[in-house]
Amino acid sequence: MSHSSTSIGRVTAIVPARNEEAGIAACVKSLVGQAEIVEILVIDDQSSDRTAEIVRSLSNYCPNVRLLQATELPLGWVGKNNAVWIGAREARSEWLLFTDADAIHARDSAVKALAIAAENGAALVSFSPEQVMETWYEKAVIPYVFTRLSRRFRFTDVNDPNNVAAAANGQFILIRRDAYEAVGGHSSIAGEVLEDVALAARVKAAGHRIWFGSRKGIVSVRMYRSFAAMWEGWRKNLYSLMGGNAQAVKTEVARALVPILAAVLAAVAVGGVTESILLAASVVIIGLLGILIAYDKELESSGFSARLVAYGLQGRILFAALLWASYRSHRNGRLEWKGRAYPAGTPRASKG
Repeated sequence: MSHSSTSIGRVTAIVPARNEEAGIAACVKSLVGQAEIVEILVIDDQSSDRTAEIVRSLSNYCPNVRLLQATELPLGWVGKNNAVWIGAREARSEWLLFTDADAIHARDSAVKALAIAAENGAALVSFSPEQVMETWYEKAVIPYVFTRLSRRFRFTDVNDPNNVAAAANGQFILIRRDAYEAVGGHSSIAGEVLEDVALAARVKAAGHRIWFGSRKGIVSVRMYRSFAAMWEGWRKNLYSLMGGNAQAVKTEVARALVPILAAVLAAVAVGGVTESILLAASVVIIGLLGILIAYDKELESSGFSARLVAYGLQGRILFAALLWASYRSHRNGRLEWKGRAYPAGTPRASKG
């Protein structure tokens, strides 16, 4: 890597940004002023909006903020990986904090992550951020997805050095620079769409401890600001997140939809036998309430508000549709994100 061999401080924050004018200022301002963060490197990934202009304006009165420009996407690279790799090569601190441009950090996010690293002897610390949701579709899809992810990537398994399970959330990854360099950094996972999970797997496989957990109040993210962006984002990632094979897709879709279909079919059957609309309606209501009661427990265990249970049925239906769309995109060999197309499957890399 091309950085100076002399560390200038504890943490360099690295923020990839492609068309992030809506949130980049709030992200950078939440990093400025944290004593442990001595550099904030924002990498403008060929944005067509005001992202670069906003960062330049911030750098005028925040001397530790620096704007870098991403090159044309090299063959074999995913855009985000290329951007953060550019930042990592410029960083001069002993710790690197990779965070997304839509993340808002508490004033002590870095120092708390460093404390967890010290306490656990971890070379990589990652938080699953608090999710900011404003629209009905965000409240429907995001909690349901995260309740499923919490079953696939259990924090206790990930944090157990004797367990091969590995995961991280790219919205907040703090990693010691020597460990990052030892595994080849993002250049070793250049074509990975799920770069956060891939990086965590490489770090853990190399014998370093990782710590992954939920820390409400430390960092928050609003992932998607429109239905179209949400659809495109989950279509890109959901297939791989849910197992990356057809059987896993069928299992997850069935888990989401079969309980709803069972309640409806039971009501139809009862109505057909008894010819009572009231009894049929009672059956379907009881069935759906049972689904929501079970979902309420899942929300609680995943740290979400019980009020989101009202969106549980919509969440199941949208999740199934998104997962199927993601499966079809991967099967057809084409993923799209922020105006770029990536071939899916092997190799998972950009066409440039």
